[in-house]
Amino acid sequence: MHMDPYGENIVIGPEGLRLRRWREEDLPSVLRAYEDPAMRRWLAVQVFGPEEAADWLRTQRTGWAAGTRFAFAVTESGREDELLGNVVLKRSDPSNGLAEVGYWTTASARGRGVASRALAALTDWAFTTFAEQGLTRLELLHQVDNAASCRVAEKCGYPLARVIPALPPDYPLDGHVHAREAPAAATVSPSADRRGEAAGTGGGRASGR
Repeated sequence: MHMDPYGENIVIGPEGLRLRRWREEDLPSVLRAYEDPAMRRWLAVQVFGPEEAADWLRTQRTGWAAGTRFAFAVTESGREDELLGNVVLKRSDPSNGLAEVGYWTTASARGRGVASRALAALTDWAFTTFAEQGLTRLELLHQVDNAASCRVAEKCGYPLARVIPALPPDYPLDGHVHAREAPAAATVSPSADRRGEAAGTGGGRASGR
């Protein structure tokens, strides 16, 4: 039997929150999530139609297999088929002690503390799972006017680390970089500026894609 080298497929979060691997049958839920105008405002990568939703799900599976992208569907215990959001850990260079986190939440999940609970669960999982591989720092990026992402980051122990300049036309506004060090982590040099993905979102210049 194939064993997942990154542990269980389900991560238990606070107050009944569950993070699980994305499944093919989540396609309709992904489509509905990306139809939300609030999400479209912040996300750099958009999803239109079933084919693009299938491509999005394929990206999550291949990233997991490659060990560079670990995305979880956010659900609640007993209601695993009701999508609340997405959280993702991105390690473009697994030999580096730095990784990026991102998230988005569905319209029905906002105002319930889902984003902060999911990010907290992902953070704990990441530092525990990759401790022996030298993961020492997590960063969350978002556009400067995304005040909700600032609040979520700070609530989860990611203080503002620096501001990165705008790069029009793709990134017309400055970005915030929030960072959290692993427990007893050694100092890691800040990463180079990165543009990525992000409503109820955070992570990447826009977030969780």
